Amino acid sequence: MSTPTVRASPAETPEKADAAAWLAVAAGIIGAFMAALDISITNSALPQIQGEIGASGTEGTWIATSYLVAEIIMIPLSGWFTNMLGLRKFLLIMTTLFVSFSMLCGFSTSLGMMVFARVGQGFTGGAMIPTAMTIVSTRLPPSQQPIGMAFFGLTAVMGPVAGPLVGGWLTENASWHYAFFLNLPVGLGLLTLLALGLPAAKMRKELLFEADWIGIAGLSIFLGCLTVVLEDGQSQEWLESRFIVILMAFTLIGLVMLVLGQIYSKHPVIRLSILFQRSFGSVFVTALVTGAALYGVAYLIPQFLSSITGYNALQSGTVVLLSGVPMLLVMPFIPLLVRILDLRIAIVFGLLCYAASCYIDTSLTGGADGGDFYVSQVLRGFGQAFSLIFLNQAATRSVPRHLVQDAAGLYSAGRNLGGSIGLAIIASLQERQVSLHTQRLFETVTANSVVMQDRIREAGTDPAGAQQVIGSLFQTITRQATVMAFNDMFYFYFISLLVVIPMVLILKPIPKGSSVAMH
Repeated sequence: MSTPTVRASPAETPEKADAAAWLAVAAGIIGAFMAALDISITNSALPQIQGEIGASGTEGTWIATSYLVAEIIMIPLSGWFTNMLGLRKFLLIMTTLFVSFSMLCGFSTSLGMMVFARVGQGFTGGAMIPTAMTIVSTRLPPSQQPIGMAFFGLTAVMGPVAGPLVGGWLTENASWHYAFFLNLPVGLGLLTLLALGLPAAKMRKELLFEADWIGIAGLSIFLGCLTVVLEDGQSQEWLESRFIVILMAFTLIGLVMLVLGQIYSKHPVIRLSILFQRSFGSVFVTALVTGAALYGVAYLIPQFLSSITGYNALQSGTVVLLSGVPMLLVMPFIPLLVRILDLRIAIVFGLLCYAASCYIDTSLTGGADGGDFYVSQVLRGFGQAFSLIFLNQAATRSVPRHLVQDAAGLYSAGRNLGGSIGLAIIASLQERQVSLHTQRLFETVTANSVVMQDRIREAGTDPAGAQQVIGSLFQTITRQATVMAFNDMFYFYFISLLVVIPMVLILKPIPKGSSVAMH
């Protein structure tokens, strides 16, 4: 993946892209959106899917986890495949396979069949995320690249938040199968755009024999096992589970193999050394945190609205999707903002908006509904727009040009890995916080407390009535403890986003008026 990509000199680059170039950009954006959408499109339909394929609640989580694991593995490998096969051939193959695996998901009748298809879907879909940025940089002139960058940023925000809404609507109005069948017409259109918009390139077979196979295997084992550990560690009780311990061991083995590839291979699969460069290292850490917030908050809000307010999947998805509206409003101004704003100021502004939106959600009550999230969701949308779009820019500006493919792969993988870390933290802390708040609330309501005595007095002398009062009080305390735990999670993200802001000051500024450089 470290092989330099041949780029046209400024004199050879046209000032305006032709129709074929814009077709290629459209293909890249649609592909990236499909891949991001399918991460969460099954969340709303999981109960129905589990019922039809005979999977338990615990087994059903693999329907989502298997996709994410495979996608994270593929993202940093996509640069190497692009160099070997050529961008056009690589994406045509990946899109065809993505559609095929999507159809297999829709026809699945067992858990094994579904997980196999989701792994294939995630692996092929993961190729579409970093390559979308490659298309923007190679097919658009510098003056028009901010437009492509804005559309790519839209996929990063809208994909995860639109997934539950699209999946919920299709499940309620048709069937969960159509959440996968939807990719067939979109994929056929995507294949047409790729064929028309991307030029053919000669396959470089020699890269197959010069490949860093130890590093490729190590990267796959490391990222795959680490993601599963993060996703399932809490449910398996971490070190109490032999399965998790074995996966941790393989994670370490994969990391060692990846490092050996860095040392001994002439062409490492990906240059990990750029993580230790001050500027890109700060980008990567910021990407981890913003990824955790992006996926974590997109998970928390539907969970709150479902468990506390009683919203269905479609209603919850509508509230989550609201954060995408500011992105649509900001997009027309992105080319201007890139030219006049210091990217550090833009990212700090985005992170502050993001943090403020999380702080607003730390005061939720048991009577909260979707309307209580409107202000925070709009503010969150502006935060996502500025932080993610300008972080894309910072990732490619923080390394030399011949390392931008490595930087793009690590950045995209870091953002998705951050999502896994964020969800793992939620799974671990939420259960603990609910238990903690429940215990503290019960300590204030003893048998001799005024509240308890008043409730029992209202029930009279009927034992059944007294039992009913106690049961009602227990439900009220549990509900309130759950709300308090949600508030704690939003507060956690508020602090995390504030803490990472100093990392932004390390980034290299882009001179005002300069053209946008992307990989």
